[in-house]
Amino acid sequence: MPKQGEIELWIYEKRLEYPVRVSQKDVGMAKYLITQYGGPDGELAASLRYMNQRYGMKNRKAIALLTDIATEELAHLEIIATMVHKLVKGATPEEMRAHGLGGHYADHGHDPFYVDGNGVPFSVMYIASKGDPIANLYEDIAAEEKARSVYQKLIDMTDDKDLQDGLIFLREREVVHSERFREVVQILREEASAKKFF
Repeated sequence: MPKQGEIELWIYEKRLEYPVRVSQKDVGMAKYLITQYGGPDGELAASLRYMNQRYGMKNRKAIALLTDIATEELAHLEIIATMVHKLVKGATPEEMRAHGLGGHYADHGHDPFYVDGNGVPFSVMYIASKGDPIANLYEDIAAEEKARSVYQKLIDMTDDKDLQDGLIFLREREVVHSERFREVVQILREEASAKKFF
């Protein structure tokens, strides 16, 4: 509890933003799902991208939006990690190896790690930041649409209705983020056109 005059910046609740359920162990699906953890269109890349881009923004609404979405992406990262954890829970080393995760198991056991679905490690090259607010926001719109597309493909790859439910939630959040970024582009364009030069 903050003392008088102090500001509490974060409230951590010991629950996920959206409940994660899976019907059964599915090591193969976990291998594909891990791309949204550490892949180029995943939640870590999105969060770090938006955190960085805040510093080039002058518009307070844009800064607030980038901060809010970056923070939510971290919550989504936790959801993905929980999904992966539940999908590999109880998997034997032989099962991990049979699904192309033998190297992952050797290095990380059942812990998720920042790689894509092919095991390629996370790269800072995924984090686009141009120092230009409009260019950054269009990059962000594209990133959200790519993530939406990946989530749809993941939904199509499983018949686990419980897992699909969580993936649908994540896909729909990408749509909302894309819409909010489009709104901020419009705000910035209107600000730019309202400026008068003498």
